[in-house]
Amino acid sequence: MGGDAVKARIGTIAAALAVVATGGLALAAGGLALPRAPVDADYRAVDPAEAKLGQLLFYDPILSGNRNIACATCHHPRFATSDGLSLSLGEGGTGLGPERVVDPVNLPEQRVPRNAQALFNLGAREFTVMFHDGRIEVDPTRPSGLRTPLEDEMTAGFASLLSAQTMFPVLSPDEMAGHYGESDVSKAVRLGRLTGPGGAWDIIAQRVAAIPDYAAMFAAVEPEIAAGREIGFTDISDAVAAFVEAEWRSDDSPFDAFLRGEAALSGDAARGMALFYGPLGCAACHSGAFQTDHRFHAMGEPQIGPGKGARFERHRRDEGRMEVTGRAEDAFHFRTPSLRNVTETGPWGHAGAHRDLAAFLRDHAEPSRAIGRYDVAAAVLPPLDGARDFDGLMSDGVEIAAAVEVADRALGEAEVTALLAFLAALRDETALSGRLGIPASVPSGLPVPR
Repeated sequence: MGGDAVKARIGTIAAALAVVATGGLALAAGGLALPRAPVDADYRAVDPAEAKLGQLLFYDPILSGNRNIACATCHHPRFATSDGLSLSLGEGGTGLGPERVVDPVNLPEQRVPRNAQALFNLGAREFTVMFHDGRIEVDPTRPSGLRTPLEDEMTAGFASLLSAQTMFPVLSPDEMAGHYGESDVSKAVRLGRLTGPGGAWDIIAQRVAAIPDYAAMFAAVEPEIAAGREIGFTDISDAVAAFVEAEWRSDDSPFDAFLRGEAALSGDAARGMALFYGPLGCAACHSGAFQTDHRFHAMGEPQIGPGKGARFERHRRDEGRMEVTGRAEDAFHFRTPSLRNVTETGPWGHAGAHRDLAAFLRDHAEPSRAIGRYDVAAAVLPPLDGARDFDGLMSDGVEIAAAVEVADRALGEAEVTALLAFLAALRDETALSGRLGIPASVPSGLPVPR
């Protein structure tokens, strides 16, 4: 950074802190410990042609068992790469976002158990753990280089963790695979045939390879395919990951401009930044360039929906990280989400229990008290007969509260206002709009989610 840029950054920080001081907030003697702004080296390089191919696959329902759901169905740019619902309706739903409802001729068995996470910055190298419970993570000691629920059966050859994560939803009956006997994919999943010839991933790969336009595009980006190798499932997931990485890289927010010394934060946004990185301690977990420590914490979020029990179990509990590690001390711990574009990605919480961000902040700050006062009207859940959406909330509330690892600290309204203003400064218009956008059509000819 040149001398002028350094002086500009010092000036903007001083100006912001002056605003904070006039608001009566106390700062640590050394000022605020702010993160650095993201740089190009934080991200993997992306082949534009592969990203364009991935764009088509992301919006193409051909990857789902019944050819009726695309990745974009639950991760749509209209809803900041989520779906605007507390818990998604995957297989058995129709429509998009909060307007998605049960398909009366293809009833879902249950809702997807957790909130659809946003996709911003998943191409950054520091993202080595994914999903709310971290069930997929980089592990160089394993043959595939990854630790996943498939263990040693995991297919090798994924170009990145995101590539592997991106394609697990196609194996989920409630998300994309479909239910028992509905399709060749769902039958393979039911029989436990996921990888290898005739497995669910192989079936999907053959579908894609049979479409001439896809075959030509894969040959153009992968020399081995051009030389005669068959299109594999990892080729598909690599392309989807390349698209997600390029489309939703998010590091051009007002806060990034502030960190780079290009602009100032003032007023409530500056006050919120001081609270976030100061006395409220938000940055203890929401740390680093993307506001996440990538670790797991028990914050007492209300449990709604079907939970994560097996089909034969009757409980509605979601024990989070403990389901991966088997350790009792990990019960109800969930991964710290990144906060990029967070004002647009609601409902909030691992089960999407809050539709209002201000209400979420208040409850998040005093979790053990908040569980008892939670109002079920705060959820965004399309009607689903027999769903029993709040059984887990009622039965497990005391247990969840006991696991909370932070002390209650009620927020004042001025603090909530300031925090909301700072979180709005993490909004990146370029990332929210996307770079390639929604394609007019896809090679399969199936309807594109809009």
